[in-house]
Amino acid sequence: MSTSNAGPVSFADKPTLTGDLVVLRPVTAAYTADVMDSLADAETLRLTGTHRRFTTEQVRQVLAARSDQDDRLDLVVIERATGQYAGEVVLNDLDTDNLSCGFRIALTDGRGTDRGLGTEATRLVVGHAFDTVGLHRVELEVYAFNPRARHVYTKVGFVHEGTKRHALRWAGEWVDVHVMAMLATDWAANRAAPVSARPVR
Repeated sequence: MSTSNAGPVSFADKPTLTGDLVVLRPVTAAYTADVMDSLADAETLRLTGTHRRFTTEQVRQVLAARSDQDDRLDLVVIERATGQYAGEVVLNDLDTDNLSCGFRIALTDGRGTDRGLGTEATRLVVGHAFDTVGLHRVELEVYAFNPRARHVYTKVGFVHEGTKRHALRWAGEWVDVHVMAMLATDWAANRAAPVSARPVR
């Protein structure tokens, strides 16, 4: 395993991250019912490109095991105003040699969308990846039929790097997927800039 100046890069620490709108807490089996509700939402499945169906027991086992995994960080998004589950945010595919990881977020339609929760949750977890874990690059993929999410990612500081053509087949149609990424230098520059000066690409 590669190491940075601060020691091994890992997601072994499972923090609670608090913002103005949301609290991000480590996922546990206690959230099984919430995750199952999210997986039953047709729009959530479409936006995440999820074809597979999961049983309650499969989900419970996966969630219960997350606390022992040091190569990924799974956090639930809780709306502070209501205390309700609003979705999940994940850092995964940790590459310790290249100080990089993947990112994904899934908010339950109707509970976690259009209120700034996703933007704040994204900023919180990306900030943790760069400022605390010490990563250099965070990468994501977003489907072409989800311009709302792409706008949020751009606002936070992710940069479009390319397009994988026809990467998803959904409802009989081929859909492109856009690859976006943020470097530690992008994060530092975007965080330091006034909100009005931040680029919207």
